[in-house]
Amino acid sequence: MSTNNELLRGGQFLVKEISFEDIFTPEDFSEEQEMMKDSVKEFVDREIWPQKARFEQKDYALTEELMRKAGDLGFLGISVPEELDGMGMGFVSTMLVCDYISGASGSFSTAFGAHTGIGTMPITLYGTEEQKKKYVPKLATGEWFGAYCLTEPSAGSDANSGKTKAVLSDDGKYYSITGQKMWISNAGFCSIMIVFARIEDDKNITGFIVENDSENGITMGEEENKLGIRASSTRQVFFNETKVPIENMLSKRGNGFKIAMNALNIGRIKLAAACLDAQRRVITESIKYANERIQFNTPISKFGAIRLKIAEMSTKCWVDETASYRAAKNIEDRINLRKNNGKDSHQEAELKGVEEYAIECSILKVAVSEHTQDCTDEGIQIFGGMGFSEDTPIESAWRDARIARIYEGTNEINRMISIGMLIKKAMKGHVDLLTPASAVAKELTSIPSFEKPDYSELFSEEKIIIKNLKKLFLMVSGAALQKYGEEIEKHQQLMLAASDILIQIYMAESALLRAEKMARKEGEDKVKEQIAMAKLNLFNAIDVIETAGKHSIISFTEGDEQRMMLMGLRRYTKYVNMPNIIELRNIIADKVTEENKYCF
Repeated sequence: MSTNNELLRGGQFLVKEISFEDIFTPEDFSEEQEMMKDSVKEFVDREIWPQKARFEQKDYALTEELMRKAGDLGFLGISVPEELDGMGMGFVSTMLVCDYISGASGSFSTAFGAHTGIGTMPITLYGTEEQKKKYVPKLATGEWFGAYCLTEPSAGSDANSGKTKAVLSDDGKYYSITGQKMWISNAGFCSIMIVFARIEDDKNITGFIVENDSENGITMGEEENKLGIRASSTRQVFFNETKVPIENMLSKRGNGFKIAMNALNIGRIKLAAACLDAQRRVITESIKYANERIQFNTPISKFGAIRLKIAEMSTKCWVDETASYRAAKNIEDRINLRKNNGKDSHQEAELKGVEEYAIECSILKVAVSEHTQDCTDEGIQIFGGMGFSEDTPIESAWRDARIARIYEGTNEINRMISIGMLIKKAMKGHVDLLTPASAVAKELTSIPSFEKPDYSELFSEEKIIIKNLKKLFLMVSGAALQKYGEEIEKHQQLMLAASDILIQIYMAESALLRAEKMARKEGEDKVKEQIAMAKLNLFNAIDVIETAGKHSIISFTEGDEQRMMLMGLRRYTKYVNMPNIIELRNIIADKVTEENKYCF
């Protein structure tokens, strides 16, 4: 692993060549982390997976009961400091628990994520010592549950536009909060809420810790009827002059928007983690069914059309896991670096550590949530008519997966955040895009080398392609920025296309580095399936990038510039030795169907 001093900043993967030695992979989990993973899986298999039917019947009491059990086992306090009755574990371990506890039920996953993330974390990271001592131990142990009240009827993606008001009392001892919040997870059984309201005509909202007391002007709407996550308590919350002591203001006046945005950064990468085991379980159920289902005297798992689906589902899941833990370890190392430097408190180190990788958090949120939707959709297709029945677990998995593309900021918003944050980092000098973009522009007008590289080493061509895909992104984004400057944020379709290129580069590079790392350690023969997945994923990524690149280029160029850039697009997406993707898919499908489960 690279030393802390060599840690890449967020977004720098675009302009640096990364070695397999510099990334963390699930093969690097410690013995303690492996034991934790096993204990979480055992809890889920015993307590959650067998109860799927009850979750679908909107059994909110079951969700609350299982959350208490999770609290008894310490799973709600993984990231909470030990002095506040938590386990004080690092960021990778918190991702690991979130990953494996979330796959069996979207209802439980939502309750867990809302409580441990946006319900607890704002107090842990922004609270005063008194606030932390009063509330966090109860939240860490599951004695109390938390909720997060940000969204309003007129304030969704534009989180800072909320109309909920907080008025200071004449004696200066409390604020009266009045307003309406909606889509509040855990509302039906929460003990405290993080509530955002505006004081007077402040530009930014302010955060408050509000205890849930029906006698203090708090009323709830009925449970929402939802497409999925049916046993996740989701209600509107109404505040009517709810009195909140001034000591329950969270952080400073007007700091609410910052709290909300930083909570969302952490929430985005945790959401990616929360989608991983859902994919593993759907793939396993689909493989079992395909092996058992006989048509034309043959298990359908032997048919090429089904093998294609199984291979692609397995590949996306493996790539998602790879990229998620790569970013999680970067965040953990950045947090530790800041803490060890002695300049930041634990809270500041964690906030700034996650904020540093906001680009990667948004990338993962988009990629993994969309792959999970694809996975569950293909799962239904493999099950055929049975997949449409509530008697199989696939139908509910498909419905539960749909919300992941909406919460923690819609995928459209996150695509634009990833590009917007990259531009801001470039302007601050944290990521030098200008120098390599200028070099790419110069390269485009030069005569290409006709010398044939040596492709004898594993991934030697794929590494060149990754380098070229980075050049392609710099070519497109550099030209677009030159043309539009800060006005680029008004060109949303262009930003969406650019983000698709960015996402594919990060995911493809992560997969290649993990497969190379495994091959160096275990030998290529022993990890031929992982090598196949890395190659298949890169092939698929190039398809996406070619389309996004073409859409981008023709949207803002014309004439010679357009012809030059389209030539660059072909040059930077070119294979010399095109892989046989059917062969790659068969290698992957052979392994998982033989194992009768997702086995990577």
